[in-house]
Order: sequence, then C-alpha cells, then structure tokens
Amino acid sequence: MNYDEQKIRRAFSEKDWQEIKTHDTWQIFKIMAEFVDGFEKLSKIGPCVSVFGSARTAPGHRFYQLAEEIAFKLTKEGYGIITGGGPGIMEAANKGAKTAGGKSVGLNIELPFEQSSNPFIDPDKLITFDYFFVRKLMFIKYAQGFVVLPGGFGTMDELFEALTLIQTKKIGKFPIVLAGKEYWSGLLTWIKTTLVEEKMIDPKDLNLLYIADSADEAVAHINEFYSRYLLKPNF
Repeated sequence: MNYDEQKIRRAFSEKDWQEIKTHDTWQIFKIMAEFVDGFEKLSKIGPCVSVFGSARTAPGHRFYQLAEEIAFKLTKEGYGIITGGGPGIMEAANKGAKTAGGKSVGLNIELPFEQSSNPFIDPDKLITFDYFFVRKLMFIKYAQGFVVLPGGFGTMDELFEALTLIQTKKIGKFPIVLAGKEYWSGLLTWIKTTLVEEKMIDPKDLNLLYIADSADEAVAHINEFYSRYLLKPNF
C-alpha cells in the first residue's frame, strides 16, 4: 500500500473499505492516487524533455549512443530528462542526464513481464504506474518537448498521442524531434504521400515534426523553438 492509498484508506471505515475494494469503484481511487503521486513529484522538477524509444536497444548500438548524447547535451542546456524508466533507449537517456549532473526522471510501468527500472534514475524521481494513460499524461504535462528515437508500438503511441493533442489544440505546441533520419524517413514519406494527399491531415501538420540526425541538431531545434516561445507547462 503506497502513501496515497493510505490517505484514501483513512477516509473510510473498515467495512466500507472492504466493500469498495471488491468493486470496480476501487479503480477510481487507484487512478486518483497515481495522478496525485505524479503531480506532487513532477510539479517540482522544472523544464524537462521526454525521451522515447525502444526498450530493446542494446548499449553500444548507435541509437543508444545517440539517445545518451542527446540527453547529455539537453541537460547541459538546463533541461531535465524524462523517460519511461526502463532499459534500452530509456536507460541511455537517463544515463546521459545522470552523467551530465542533471535531473533524471523515470516513469516506469508495471507490466506482466516485469519491466525493471534502470539504475540511472534519480531515486526521488522514479514513479511506477499501473495505468498507461496516467503515465502518458505525465510525459506530456511535464515536458517542454519530445525527442523520439527508434522504437515500436509504445513509442509510436506516445508520438501520435502528442501529435493529436497539439493538432486538436488540447495542449500548446511544443517541439517534437524524430531522431534518426534513416529510421523515420519511411513513416514521413507515408504521411506525406498518403495522409496529406488523401486529405486526412492538413499539410501544415507536417510542421509539427522535425527530423534530426545528430544530437546537436536535436538540441538546437529545441533551443530555437524556445527562443521564440515561453517555457510553460501543458494543460
């Protein structure tokens, strides 16, 4: 039982508590507890960039090295780094932030195959979630930009969630960098030749994405964006 669950528990008699826990209603309190825990911890960290990518990318791989370098350089520019807290690209980004002496945040998720957190997250900035949708909100609410490295379904989910929220003006625009031109070029070609040509999106929506092939390009794009716009939280 975590701290927030204890606070909720004290508001009920033992009989009512057991009744609540046997019904779907209990999920509401678990969800509330995750939101409260996330808001309380992340509201204090300052400007951050969320870094996404595959958990399967091994140390030494060029994308692992790219993620580490991007995170290192972003940290030197004053940003904290938020990742999903696991191995692969997430580990690389947390490692880069840690090496640079910056804030290293991990938003881990409970999964059937037990994703463990990587060792480069600041101990007071590791949060573990049961619910993907709560976790995704934290990635967006407390980030001033996304850097998306090669990844699978989860990475695509987080990328298109941000694009949808910006496109529909549910959140303010922030920079989204796709790192690794070769990996992303096929997706961008499909978006241009299918989504745009079939009028599923406006051609201007392409401006929401920026492709970078190096850490310097990625960092420069985010810095250039905030030379024109104020840093501010989402929602």
